Amino acid sequence: MLNKDFSKFGKNFQENLVQIMFEDRVFCDQLGEVFKVEFLEQKYLQAFVEKLFEYKNKFETHPSAKTFAAVLRTELDEDNEVLTKQIRVYFAKIYANSAVEDEDYVKHTALDFCRKQKLKEALMKSANLLQKASFDEISLLINDALKLGSDNSYGYDYKLDFEKRFVVKLRSPVSTGWSLVDKLCKGGLGSGELGVVIAPTGAGKSMALVHLGTQALMAGKTVVHFTLELGDTVVASRYDSCLTGIHLKDLYERKDEIYEKIKDLKGNIIVKEYPTKSASVVTLKNHLHKLKTRGIEVGMIIVDYGDLLKCTGNYREKRIELESIYEDLRGMAQEYRCPIWTASQTNRGGLNAEVITMESISEAFNKCFVADFIFTLSRTIEDKNTNSARMFVAKNRNGPDGLVYPMSMDTANVKMKVLEPDGNSIADINKEAAKNQKQRLAEIYKKFKNGEN
Repeated sequence: MLNKDFSKFGKNFQENLVQIMFEDRVFCDQLGEVFKVEFLEQKYLQAFVEKLFEYKNKFETHPSAKTFAAVLRTELDEDNEVLTKQIRVYFAKIYANSAVEDEDYVKHTALDFCRKQKLKEALMKSANLLQKASFDEISLLINDALKLGSDNSYGYDYKLDFEKRFVVKLRSPVSTGWSLVDKLCKGGLGSGELGVVIAPTGAGKSMALVHLGTQALMAGKTVVHFTLELGDTVVASRYDSCLTGIHLKDLYERKDEIYEKIKDLKGNIIVKEYPTKSASVVTLKNHLHKLKTRGIEVGMIIVDYGDLLKCTGNYREKRIELESIYEDLRGMAQEYRCPIWTASQTNRGGLNAEVITMESISEAFNKCFVADFIFTLSRTIEDKNTNSARMFVAKNRNGPDGLVYPMSMDTANVKMKVLEPDGNSIADINKEAAKNQKQRLAEIYKKFKNGEN
């Protein structure tokens, strides 16, 4: 037997539902096809929704918060002081509150309940029509009931959704720890965004990910670091070194000193290790769900690295598999509303390159399309001897790109700094690199011609 109203879900559920209806025009339109105010228990919620639909029917648009505030100030029944006060107090509450928690659950549950009520009505009417053998009419009645409340969103309406364009959208960026880079991407990598570090093997992409995770940790965030290449304690030791400045080789002897420095940190790091190619994005999401059920709010996700994840689809070509993986990572960032950093390996062309551009990305250039911010790390043999490197900002949705920055990079204690540009453009650097490459090839050819090994 179906309930006749939302009573079994409680008062808090009903208040959250009405708030969502007021704030989400598309959902309100969808639910409105199957909704009845009688489903709500509280009189002030019924009156609130009645005013909302009255406004929508009269002006054929969804009210803004300021407009509806004026409606509630002027058009309520002042003779019923108690009800009027309850409505205004409720509106003030939702106006001041942030978004509803568990919004998806409230939407799904309410819509499911209302659609079942509508179908129940259609079935009761069908019982009477059955006596008249009006099969076509019964079929039409049932089909119409099933269609009501289905997803009717056709996208962002330029005029009806006018107010949404002027709502300040919070990116909540997490700093990269490099002021020059933060200026480029408006404070760091934002909520729901995907950042990718591209480098050849041994150039320090895993170190860069630890650096980025450390910045989030110091900002009080909980960082979930998935590792598919290194052991979990190895990764944790790198965080020790990055946080304290103690060299990796000296961590064991200075254990007590490290603990004193990290014990009062507001943020936290959870390192989860998976064997290479054993975990997919679905695996990562399942683990994040477990953390969420334990009350752990994830502030940043790091995947070391995306190329080592298992693809959930069955594709013949590796480049399509990788493209799918990076699309799933971007979707996970949006679902969990936090930034995700990952890394990708270059092809052979990036091994000794002065500057690595996106042409050097391994296998799947298409995976660059979904990323919001991409930077590359290049380190020649000489750079490694002098603890230096070069960063090339390859892609930046929130600012300029195509910029080259020199770096100091000491992998002994995971210290990485981005320095002011040295005046060399990428064209100049590439020109010099091509010249050096040409000289090396000439020397090799000369030795070969002279019969030297």
